[in-house]
Amino acid sequence: MGFWDVSPFGNDDAADFAGDLDEATVEARVELVGSVLERVAHSTDPDIYDAPRAVAAAALVAAQRLGGEPTDSGYGPRTPMPQFPGYLGRLAIDALDRVIATPSWLADYWDVASQGAEWRRTVADLRNVLDPPQSETLFDL
Repeated sequence: MGFWDVSPFGNDDAADFAGDLDEATVEARVELVGSVLERVAHSTDPDIYDAPRAVAAAALVAAQRLGGEPTDSGYGPRTPMPQFPGYLGRLAIDALDRVIATPSWLADYWDVASQGAEWRRTVADLRNVLDPPQSETLFDL
């Protein structure tokens, strides 16, 4: 498995996931994204293949939200993604929280590679699109 940058599709597993999405039917794309998010969100130690795929899946869900970035890198899916159901946003948040929690071989990998802070910023940016920080309102007018 290779990693070349901290972007959601900057590794072999995520690029392979993009290829799987390109070959799948529209309905199957929703299922593929949902199933990897579900597995990682409810895992005690995400699988070596699922963790990078979950970050990529979360990026696809986030891309459809206000403030989301397109996932049109050379390694992301080439076919248009269907509109993802709203519940995948919550699963994506839970999966992202899981890949940065201990134990996480993926977070450990980036820490050892001395790019942990940069990778965590990528994950935090995705999470902030999916669950934007709330501004405090002192008074309703």
